[in-house]
Amino acid sequence: MLPSHDHTETDPGTLVDQVQDLILDSSDFEEFLNDLARFSAHQVAGDGEDALCGITLLRDRKAATIGWSSDDARAIDEIQYRLAQGPCLTAAQEEREVYVPDLLDEERWGPEYADAVASFGLRSVLSVPFHLQGEAQAALNLYSDVPRKFDGEAADKARHYTRQISQALRMAVRCSLHADSASNLRATLESRTVIDMAIGIVMAQNRCDQETAVRILTDASNHGNIKLREVATSLVKSVGGSGTRTHYQEPGRQAAG
Repeated sequence: MLPSHDHTETDPGTLVDQVQDLILDSSDFEEFLNDLARFSAHQVAGDGEDALCGITLLRDRKAATIGWSSDDARAIDEIQYRLAQGPCLTAAQEEREVYVPDLLDEERWGPEYADAVASFGLRSVLSVPFHLQGEAQAALNLYSDVPRKFDGEAADKARHYTRQISQALRMAVRCSLHADSASNLRATLESRTVIDMAIGIVMAQNRCDQETAVRILTDASNHGNIKLREVATSLVKSVGGSGTRTHYQEPGRQAAG
């Protein structure tokens, strides 16, 4: 749930506290980012219904909207990913602010971009980069149906706001990266463990050395067009009594008694 707001300018200390509350109250990374996008739209526009907001993240040369205030905000960001150009990509990649005062007069990214975004009834766009210090690149994307909505004070608020919450977003991205890495590491270790167990079983069944056991399992994987991990898992389960007992051996060799 979003913190309650009024329409007065938010004190920096209070703002950071509110964003930290979003982190603590969110059940996962995705929920936090969507809450953050809605919160951002309110903070910058002053009226929660007056702007759409998306948060673009660039990582491993791929762009994605990781938080959005509405489905339209996400769809508008994704137009730019499809075209491989637009203000949110420029802001994130070059770490500079990009402003479109009126889409009806915009020519920087060709007519296809401007026409596609204008078809949502929007007129002005502001993309402000976050500074994540090497974790990834990101930008806050704001859209309004009012021409020149982000002139003057609104742009100042957006700059101030992104500076204030960059640290919170950096922390959230870092936690997500670590969670992904830990998950991948766990999967790798689990896969390695089951393969090692299967190698040991084949060595015992065939009274052979490790190199031969690896070759037997690899041959079984190749001949059956099955991943090695799946072959190993099936063998370990069969020996553990949770499936039909499986025995792999070298071609032409009789099973040891």
